Amino acid sequence: MALIDTIISSDDVRSRQRMLKFAAKRYASAIESNPDDYDALYNWALVLQECADNVNSSANSHTKDALLEEACKKYDEATQLNPALHDAYYNWAIAIADRAKLHGRTKEAEALWKQATKSYEKAVQLNWNSPQALNNWGLALQELSAIVTAREKQTIVKTAISKFRAAIRLQFDFHRAIYNLGTVLYGLAEDTSRTGVLVIGNEISSNELYSQSAIYVAAAHALKPNYSVYTSALKLVRSMLPLPYLKVGYLTVPPVENPVAPHCDWKRFKFVLNHEGLEQIHDDEEKTNDRPAIRVDIQDIVSVKVCSDLTLPPGPSIIIDTINGQIFLIADSWEYLDSWLDALRLVYTIFARGKTDVLAGIITG
Repeated sequence: MALIDTIISSDDVRSRQRMLKFAAKRYASAIESNPDDYDALYNWALVLQECADNVNSSANSHTKDALLEEACKKYDEATQLNPALHDAYYNWAIAIADRAKLHGRTKEAEALWKQATKSYEKAVQLNWNSPQALNNWGLALQELSAIVTAREKQTIVKTAISKFRAAIRLQFDFHRAIYNLGTVLYGLAEDTSRTGVLVIGNEISSNELYSQSAIYVAAAHALKPNYSVYTSALKLVRSMLPLPYLKVGYLTVPPVENPVAPHCDWKRFKFVLNHEGLEQIHDDEEKTNDRPAIRVDIQDIVSVKVCSDLTLPPGPSIIIDTINGQIFLIADSWEYLDSWLDALRLVYTIFARGKTDVLAGIITG
């Protein structure tokens, strides 16, 4: 209680602090009566954490850190009594991350970020359907990657990418995770450009990473065009898109007239994706006979998912279910499959949310 008393704040916050102090006393009393009351411990930790949020970190970082540390102890005790308390692990991770931010780029901060990632991991294990926990886990890993050695950084960054991507696949319009994935890919592109060392799958160039980064930033902006952070970021990366398209790349497909053709008849072609759809592009030298091309209109899509059909040619494959039937595509690698899968789903999500005009303005304006 003494820590709560040290908080200096405005009248409105002071009134809230009195309520929090009363709640803390009540939970402390409950623990005295029943030391195994994990709900009281959990709620006490929440009170301490809110008290810490009311402290100005620049003016009184010691008090803020002490309150957060005490909250962490309560979360620890609560989870020891009830290891299935996933909300406690989630909020515990937030408290640890807030402590890490107070310690800058120090060894203490590194240790705290590692603790935070472990708590987020536990929270996700107990409640896998939590895009916010996955997003926060990715953010903690991103912060950790800025402190550790270059050798450790590669693994941590790739793990952060996987967490942001998992969050998006649970909630396709989760614009914060979409934007965060764009920022971590941009940072990876910068590192790759500076060192010349390819990281993801030992095959994706810095230019490709910049382009992928721009896709996610553009998608986040399309979903939330009034967010100034997204607007500023888009100005930085828009030129990295393959305009007037959102994505350009290669996919292996069967002949248009024979989707069940033998494996030997499947060919690798260039595809382009914009706000309207996905389209196969024949190289100039192949245009002489006006060959038919695959086209998928975004409005016709029912679902886009990874396909594990063993009758397809080898390679990571995508199935697009449309109102007109199924289309199978094979990517060059799992890394490229992820980028195609995300891009297609994001464009469809933007269409479903009625924001296609915003995306169109980005890539054609």
